[in-house]
Amino acid sequence: MSRRPLYEKLLSLHKQNRSSFHTPGHKYGTFFPAEMMLLDFTELPETDALFEANGVILSAEQKLSELYSTAASCISAGGCSLAIQAMLRTAKDRGGKLLCARNAHRSAVNAMALLDIQPVWLYPKGSSHYTGRIQPEDIAAAFREHPDITACYLTSPSYYGEMCDIGAIARICHNHDAILLVDNAHGSHLAFMEQNCHPIALGADMTACSLHKTMPVLTGGAVLNIRTPGLAQHAKAYMSLFASTSPSYLIMSSIDLCVDYMLYNGGKADYLRCEYTVAALKKLAADRGVPQAEGLCDPLRLTLNTAACGIAGEDKQQSFFDDFKIDCEFCDGENAVLICTPFNREKDFQRLRSAILQLQPADKPYAPFPALSAPPCVMSLREAVLSPFETVPVHQAAGRIAADTVCPCPPGVPLIMPGEKITSAAAALLSRRNITSLHVVAGHK
Repeated sequence: MSRRPLYEKLLSLHKQNRSSFHTPGHKYGTFFPAEMMLLDFTELPETDALFEANGVILSAEQKLSELYSTAASCISAGGCSLAIQAMLRTAKDRGGKLLCARNAHRSAVNAMALLDIQPVWLYPKGSSHYTGRIQPEDIAAAFREHPDITACYLTSPSYYGEMCDIGAIARICHNHDAILLVDNAHGSHLAFMEQNCHPIALGADMTACSLHKTMPVLTGGAVLNIRTPGLAQHAKAYMSLFASTSPSYLIMSSIDLCVDYMLYNGGKADYLRCEYTVAALKKLAADRGVPQAEGLCDPLRLTLNTAACGIAGEDKQQSFFDDFKIDCEFCDGENAVLICTPFNREKDFQRLRSAILQLQPADKPYAPFPALSAPPCVMSLREAVLSPFETVPVHQAAGRIAADTVCPCPPGVPLIMPGEKITSAAAALLSRRNITSLHVVAGHK
């Protein structure tokens, strides 16, 4: 065994010169100056402190706020998860119920468990192959059924790139004196498209934006964007509840470099050019009859339903893209998701064009995996997550209570949430999706 197994594996992968259509957005770090690694500092009088910022970190956050046109923007060196946790703590502060899209990320589910929030789940609609979207009319119906909702939490864009009608949903929420919180982890770049479709610009009150996913920022760099001034007062305190007391200055300084690039060094123009490049790739795929996510979608995300082209199963998908030296963000057995940024090279896009030209609809239509109805909830999120658990084979899980989020393709729509009873149909579908074991609450059969 190597004395440096992780380091050497990463180094060997880098030397393969593959095309990265996955996170992080900087695509192998060519954006960063060579002296970057000399900046691994800690809190000093001159370097400020993240959660008591009154110096250079505060100045960096003010530049972030200028970039996104917010009342406040708070740096996270703990990824988008930290910003999500702070948003949910804000929702907890308001009392009442939280309306939550079912395609919430695992970090949000775990935060709700820790904060003892039991959400009102709302299922996405409108897609047979992808996640689907939360529809404004369903938001309005939820408010009629639960007039004590005080906050709404959505994921937009979805992992497949589908975007909700944030403007319409924000108006519904505000008409009911509720705040709109958006997990915008994969949409930090949306403010810089030809049409600004960032949730903050469309009326969301707070967004969690994972900068490193689509922007030139080191992994773990994110921002909590706040549009509504009154929500900024306790944001830093809420972030500090969950955060490390040793935030990475490398991550924070990479955010600083990214903001400078976007504000002053041509970043916005670069992202617009990338938008046009990806639009041409989407058109190429559409012209060849390759199914893609429909409706309002992330301009920089390419989702290809390869199963409809006879390439089904993760192994076959991986083999297909390996032939073109392409690394996708992920393959779920049906769809391939690719994240494009200006830091993809021209040869990366040439490889992707060549791959798309090899795709064409199969003679036999592909049937997607069936959707399941909502499982019965028999225990709160908090009780289920904090209970003793055991691991059981999936074929023995029917009738047991889930102790964890069960999602065959994180972060799609979880089939089962903690505290829900695992049905026979759910267990059968999980087995088909190659999930072999589950965490269940111990002592409940």
